[in-house]
Amino acid sequence: MSKRPEPPRIDESSIFRALHAAYPDALLVVDAAGAIALANPAAAAVFGYEMDELVGLGVEMLVPDAVRSRHAAYRSGYARDPVPRPMGTDMSLVARRRDGSEVMVEIALSPLQSHGLPYTVAAIRAIGEYPRVKQALRRERYSELLAQLGRVAVDTRDPEVLLAQVPQVAVDALQADVALVLLLEPDGLAFRVAGGVGLLEGERIGDLVPNRRDTLPGQVLAQGRPIITDAANSQDRYAIPRSYIEAGLRHGVAVPLSDRGRIIGALKVRWRRDAHVDGEELRFLESLSSLLATTLQRTRSEEALNHAARLESVGQLTGGIAHDFNNLLTVIQGNLQVLEERPGLANDAQAVKLLTAATRAARRGAELTRKLLAFSRRQVLQPTTVDVPALLESLADMLRRTVDQHIRIEVDAAGALNCRADPGQLESALLNIAINARDAMPQGGVLRFRASACRALPESVFADRREPPAAGFVAIAITDTGSGMSEEVRERAFEPFFTTKPAGRGTGLGLSTVYGFVQQSNGALAIESALGAGTTVTLYIPAERAAAPVHDASVEDALPAGLRVLLVEDDAEVRQVARRFLDVFGCRVTECATAEPARARLEAGEAYDLLLSDIALGAGMRGTELAAWAQDRYPEMGVLLVSGFSKELVDADRDSPPEWELLGKPYTREELAAAISRAVRR
Repeated sequence: MSKRPEPPRIDESSIFRALHAAYPDALLVVDAAGAIALANPAAAAVFGYEMDELVGLGVEMLVPDAVRSRHAAYRSGYARDPVPRPMGTDMSLVARRRDGSEVMVEIALSPLQSHGLPYTVAAIRAIGEYPRVKQALRRERYSELLAQLGRVAVDTRDPEVLLAQVPQVAVDALQADVALVLLLEPDGLAFRVAGGVGLLEGERIGDLVPNRRDTLPGQVLAQGRPIITDAANSQDRYAIPRSYIEAGLRHGVAVPLSDRGRIIGALKVRWRRDAHVDGEELRFLESLSSLLATTLQRTRSEEALNHAARLESVGQLTGGIAHDFNNLLTVIQGNLQVLEERPGLANDAQAVKLLTAATRAARRGAELTRKLLAFSRRQVLQPTTVDVPALLESLADMLRRTVDQHIRIEVDAAGALNCRADPGQLESALLNIAINARDAMPQGGVLRFRASACRALPESVFADRREPPAAGFVAIAITDTGSGMSEEVRERAFEPFFTTKPAGRGTGLGLSTVYGFVQQSNGALAIESALGAGTTVTLYIPAERAAAPVHDASVEDALPAGLRVLLVEDDAEVRQVARRFLDVFGCRVTECATAEPARARLEAGEAYDLLLSDIALGAGMRGTELAAWAQDRYPEMGVLLVSGFSKELVDADRDSPPEWELLGKPYTREELAAAISRAVRR
């Protein structure tokens, strides 16, 4: 029987040295004081040291500065009670390399004390390249970038800052070559390049990109979702621009900029390299676009609110000024009207000429104050049902006879479109806009009126209230093909006294008057314009389902002779003008400067057919209070309240009985007569 051969003798020390050198993970043998006694080549590669540099180095030098003291305390505790700790316990740590960079690692500890050696073996595995770790690191980086941008969005009120930073963040985070922010223009026909990084030659911020389905942003808008593109899958849906292909930018992705379900643009990113956009990157881009869209919408809303607040402040100021002017104009107009009828004036041609000029100027002043009050929403409106198509056709016929023949006027309004508004003020508002449009087309063009039903206001339109009326709105759009407005001019278009016309050509109250009328009518106003692209002004007026009533144009009845009038007016000169008018009417007049003596006369039993009182009577009882007290005792007595401050008339119109008559200052003799006739008949 043959003898079995003896196995070769193994040099254990050689085997262990070979294993130590060939082991793929970093191995460090550390003594009780924390000094490295032995290191393998993998350790040198992980930490960026030479092997002889690691030997003798304190292990704390391989720990980030922020946790170094904690690590030393942990190591001391471990030395007192060393226990094995295997790899793969998900205790991911961070190690510090020689150059100061950091690497994520997992560490297994194997104490050698039980073998009589005062050492611990640390097996260290770099896990930064693991897919799950790379994904976690990438997710953390994306979250940090979004948090930084969120802080910028909160701190800054300038959307241009974010429009500049978002493309740069997208390029840096995704290692892309080009990133663009494209915002949809108000007309929806094109996108504007609002921000970008890596623009090609010939591309500029502010360029317009057509909104078509054969373009990537057009597809994003049409489909309402992110779209990933490369040279292979774009041929049947949208074309990659030739300049991009020549630059090697064949791979890209575009995500919609949307806020509350409304798409306002797109964020587009492109690469020269073959790029695979995974779910994590797509979610990052969607979060980036959502942050930008929300910030832009917030900024627009704040700008609209601030603009409305400025207009409201100016409105309050102009309303107060108009009150004082109205009292002055009442005196001026009234005395001029009395002078016109002086017998000796008829033979003095020069005096008649001067008087006519003064009367004309006074009327212009009265019209100016009416516009101020219209802007400040302090006028008394008399809303009725208005047949909008009929109104537009009538207005267009009038304009065709008066405007330049080189301007073509079109009307697009058919069917039953009725709105609830003061017909005179609505026509005046449309005429104001049409005149502005005419002035913007000195070489001719097209002026188009269009009316349509609208269930709710567009998000881009600011209004005092968002809840639509039961019947919705009638949208009346006036479009011209004129010179258009810059963004700066468009933002100030509704401000009173702001005008771009030469001196003497305009007061700057046209659009501000329209603004006040529309707001007071519980509607809204929008303006879209760009230099060289014309202007569209759209009025949103509450709709009315009922048919428009027939206007009663009957002549006012003559005033009864010997009408007994109690006149209460605190301004002596205004009171004198009113007294002269009443004398001409054949009235029997009793004058009072305040409410208290007027009340005393009524308490004494004096009988009157009409109480004619100003609303604001200085200190003491107001005209409305006097009227309420008087009519309670004398129900058959007519009431006519006047004021130069139309806010008082608005309040009185809201709170007073319907039989009271209201009249704004300044008034002519004919207007006073008509108001007295209505008050007495009621």
